Amino acid sequence: MKQQEIEREYLIEDSEQTEDGQHVDTMKINMGPQHPSTHGVLRLVLTIEGETVIKAVPDIGYLHTGIEKTAEAKTYHQALVLTDRMDYLAPLSNNLGYALTVERLLGIDDEITNKIKYVRVLLAELQRIASHLVWLGTHALDLGAQSVFLYCFREREVILDIFEYITGVRMMTSYICPGGLQADLPLGFERKVKAFTDVFPDRLQEYHDLLTNNQLWLERTRNVGLLSAQDAIAYGASGPVLRGSGVVWDVRKVFPYSGYEQFDFDIPVGSNGDVYDRYMVRMLEMEQSFKIVNQAMEGMPTGAYRVSNPKIAPPPKWEITGSMEALIHHFKLFTEGYRPPKGEVFVRTESPKGELAYYIVSDGSAKPYRMHVRGASFANLQVLPLMVEGNLLADVVAAIGSIDIVLGEVDR
Repeated sequence: MKQQEIEREYLIEDSEQTEDGQHVDTMKINMGPQHPSTHGVLRLVLTIEGETVIKAVPDIGYLHTGIEKTAEAKTYHQALVLTDRMDYLAPLSNNLGYALTVERLLGIDDEITNKIKYVRVLLAELQRIASHLVWLGTHALDLGAQSVFLYCFREREVILDIFEYITGVRMMTSYICPGGLQADLPLGFERKVKAFTDVFPDRLQEYHDLLTNNQLWLERTRNVGLLSAQDAIAYGASGPVLRGSGVVWDVRKVFPYSGYEQFDFDIPVGSNGDVYDRYMVRMLEMEQSFKIVNQAMEGMPTGAYRVSNPKIAPPPKWEITGSMEALIHHFKLFTEGYRPPKGEVFVRTESPKGELAYYIVSDGSAKPYRMHVRGASFANLQVLPLMVEGNLLADVVAAIGSIDIVLGEVDR
């Protein structure tokens, strides 16, 4: 490359003139889509003046998979596996929202037993803890705290071991499905969960000891990435991002689903709307999730793990081997699927990232006519420019980490 071309490639742009006729020197730089601190293939086009960010423009779409459109070519049962791949750090939360939506479309809400509801809540809260552990570990790593990353993944492995014990898979479980659960809880499940709950409070305290009052951590997070309650609401933010700005809003409380009204838990909120507040909200949320897990374990009811309607849920294996009718139901269910009546349904849930909602339209066929997902990360990413513009370039990393985005949910 010639010297003149090199100079043009890295030319510093002149922005508009100031009132005194002077020019402000600015430069456009790319952060991502390969940058490790963008937590996926996110590209930020940053306009900077020295070390200060003048403008930030998120550029998404590098991970687009067309999940919503693909679902229209799958039966309702087949589309379940697509939901695992959105927020791939919380697949059980995605499964739960989808299952609730399809069940409402089928009109079988009332047939879901307390056993199914309790297991779903238990797994969703374990998944919330696991998701927050990944956030905490990577967020701390972004800001230079390497030990916390190793400790958080140590605890997350235990939770993934529990998921593997139930489903045979560590991440993309597809375990929570329309009509109930894919299988009953195996023997020894309680023992494995108790092994986690016995040690987690001490481990959570260890994270607090390392970070919460750490002077370096406070300097990197306090009054950084500020987001007002008004802006958070206006931009459609949800989850810890919204609650970190002082807004008391949690779908589990406002629109209870899957029996959440039967559990006692609090909604942690912040006051300043900075990176530190969003950090504390998630730390306290893990305590509340731990509290819900214990309640679900203590009050776990007995009962069936699936609805008894063979046109929606497959008959048990033992029945298939001895009944021709059960075998036919099984065959038709997996080859043709079920056909919900015509209609449209919108169901919202509280995923670890925020408000996750499904909108499904049925035309009476075995496949969704339209499926749209309201991803929490997609909405939360919109507020990033508000957090970083006017602040230092070094604080962009802290702001991104505090939003806790997953690009699989942003691009879908």
